[in-house]
Amino acid sequence: MTTIYLIRHCSATGQAPDAPLTEAGERQALALRDFFQDVPVTRIISSDYERAVASITPFATASELSIETEPKLRERTLSLEPREDWLELLRHSFQDNSFALPGAESGQDATARILDVVDRTDGPTILVTHGNLLALLLQHVDNCYSVKRVWSDPACG
Repeated sequence: MTTIYLIRHCSATGQAPDAPLTEAGERQALALRDFFQDVPVTRIISSDYERAVASITPFATASELSIETEPKLRERTLSLEPREDWLELLRHSFQDNSFALPGAESGQDATARILDVVDRTDGPTILVTHGNLLALLLQHVDNCYSVKRVWSDPACG
């Protein structure tokens, strides 16, 4: 059985692919380095967005592991334009995983992306990705996870 450690990138200055970590995010990255220092890890796979790579770089450097960048770990595109109703769209997308705005990505498609990466892991691996994509993966494992995170559902306790 392969052990996979899932990491959402550290605090960043924005959502753009080249958004750097904030000062707090840089401290979080150092804390990740310290947290994983005695954990046996043989592979690191990260979204190719700057904030994801920067989040795991201190650990990679300390452990002398390379960071494999993987575009399939990029954040899910919920909308091509900023939306005032983004939270409602997000809720709807978790209720109907085939829902997608024009040109954007459904939860079903994004989940398939990250599952492809998960299926190709071997040995103790760290995956560094983004919040929405990570929530979709966790929802795939336990449907109540995303429901609890995005809205309250009595069926999920």
